[in-house]
Amino acid sequence: MGKVVGFELSSQEPEKAAEFYQNVFGWKVAEPRWDYWAISTGEEEKGGINGGIGKGPHDYPHGTRIQIEVDSIDDVISNAKENGAMIVREKMEFEEFYLAYLVDPTGVGFGLIENKK
Repeated sequence: MGKVVGFELSSQEPEKAAEFYQNVFGWKVAEPRWDYWAISTGEEEKGGINGGIGKGPHDYPHGTRIQIEVDSIDDVISNAKENGAMIVREKMEFEEFYLAYLVDPTGVGFGLIENKK
């Protein structure tokens, strides 16, 4: 089962967005890495989802996407395509995880994350 593990806010002014959410909601904003500012929305014991703010790419300049953790990103991408999803960004490799972006058949964008074991 895919578990929602985070969110990503895309903005053309990520520094300004990070400052806004920090000032308004008290979110903790980390130093940027890969043009991405990690966000902590509160104490994990109280629930909630952490995420980040990134400079929105040309194919997703602004908006919010959830990040869904899966066991096999390749299997889920294949299954999603068979069920009408469009791949926006193929599987990308980072130090600790793989990431891909898809759009469901209704136009809703989301990310897939597979942690490296």
